[in-house]
Amino acid sequence: MSEPEAEHAPGLPPVDRASKQADQLAIQAAWATLLTRADAIADSITLALIEQEPAYLASPAPDIAVEIRRSTREHIRQGLHTLSGAPAETDVTREVWRRTGRERARQEIPMELVLKAYTLGSRTLWEELMLERRRNSSVIDDRLLIIAGQQLWRALDSQYETLVDAYRRESARMQQRDLANALAVLDGLRTGRGGDPAFVLEARATLGLSPSQHVACIVGLLDDHGEPPLPAPEDALDQIGAVSHWNIRDGHQFALVALTRGSWKSVVDALAPRATGKVGLAHSPDGLASFAAAYRLASLTAETIDGGPGVALATDRLPRVIMAADAQSSELLVHHALGAMWTHPAPQRETLLTTLAYVLANDGSPTNAAKVLYCHRNTVIYRVRQIEELTGRRLTDPQDRLLLTLALVKTGHWAHAVGVD
Repeated sequence: MSEPEAEHAPGLPPVDRASKQADQLAIQAAWATLLTRADAIADSITLALIEQEPAYLASPAPDIAVEIRRSTREHIRQGLHTLSGAPAETDVTREVWRRTGRERARQEIPMELVLKAYTLGSRTLWEELMLERRRNSSVIDDRLLIIAGQQLWRALDSQYETLVDAYRRESARMQQRDLANALAVLDGLRTGRGGDPAFVLEARATLGLSPSQHVACIVGLLDDHGEPPLPAPEDALDQIGAVSHWNIRDGHQFALVALTRGSWKSVVDALAPRATGKVGLAHSPDGLASFAAAYRLASLTAETIDGGPGVALATDRLPRVIMAADAQSSELLVHHALGAMWTHPAPQRETLLTTLAYVLANDGSPTNAAKVLYCHRNTVIYRVRQIEELTGRRLTDPQDRLLLTLALVKTGHWAHAVGVD
């Protein structure tokens, strides 16, 4: 509601400078007649706004109705003060608009509602001026009433521009702040702060999680150029109703995912078509408290994926993940379980390991293993004897079978025998 220069109405003859000044003084005097009713006019605007746009009251800000009334009174007083010709108020008025834009952004009131409020306020002032004209025709004549309306609506454009700019700037700051807070929370959960009850409360509030939601961790390995293996994963997860928050740290693209429906398999299925690298997913059974463990498990799961890109669920690859968890121990297990067979010439060793994997996968049956291997049953039996002699293990002994199976998991032969990638 700033004070633009007075100008003649369309279709009316131009006036000289002195006449323009006189016209402007008359228009200002007309607006001044509304000053004593400024608060009453503002309260009527507030009531109409809440009745027409009840979404205003959905703002999480406390006492929003009281705030709207206070702000509307401030705007109407300041607007009438400016329209009535008080000197040196333009900068103050613009600061009111800027402050309102910032406040409404923080109060999470949609911009379109804020603009409607400004339009309603300007229209109400115009209607009040016309009512005043009907009550007292000497307040302002028809020609000046048209000019006053032009000035008022032109001022509304200026209000829009100032308010929208402030609103957008504050929204951008809030988004950056929210993103920084979310990234900090994800880092904290990744490094084990999920055991701190106070931090968990903060994390839930920041990420918008409820205590009852099931959460999991997704970890993808960046490629040699630092590119993440999942482009735009949020879009895929949105389609299945999963909430996700993403970050990139230490060569990993990772996320906290919360499910409201469906299974973790549905998350794998949603992400798999987008994967350009290796990605693991691990459920966090104790919610945020066990997220750090889920992160480690998901990382190990990604590392166990052979060949090209893919997305794997940790529970589908537990033997390999367990073996990958401690490289030194798993190497020791392989050497201990396979004995002299590990130093056997590579071609013969490969044949024996493959045979061993298929025999164990077929419950120790040479006949069934021979069918899969496309060789004679006696050949399989002969190889089994070689394996037992070289390893010092017996395939009929449960503990020896367990050690040999774990060794095959580590070498990758078990996955091929049971049809697991």
